[in-house]
Amino acid sequence: MRFFADHCISNFVIKSLQDAGHEILRLKDHVPIESPDAVVLAKAQELNSALVSLDGDFADIVTYPPSEYKGIIAIQVRNHPEIIPQLMNLLSDYLALHADSSHYTGKLFLVEVHRIRIRQ
Repeated sequence: MRFFADHCISNFVIKSLQDAGHEILRLKDHVPIESPDAVVLAKAQELNSALVSLDGDFADIVTYPPSEYKGIIAIQVRNHPEIIPQLMNLLSDYLALHADSSHYTGKLFLVEVHRIRIRQ
């Protein structure tokens, strides 16, 4: 899978995804880090990548309808960065079971501590 990592994604998350064999494109290498959300999603689309972000704005299906994108993975930290390793274990397991990028197209994945919710 190819992911476009928003500027708020930590090196730990990037390394976890890379270690699982995924290609990670960093926002800072493609657009200014202060780019508006719409530009970030447009760049992810242009790069044929699913967006990975901690930014809760991307979880808004009214503003960003999942059907219009290659996939949005919203990691739900909720001001508790200590749960990131647990979230990444859950996400890594899910990605291993669903390796085809077409599974993510048109969907929003809300990665929470004990589950991954999928919205279309």
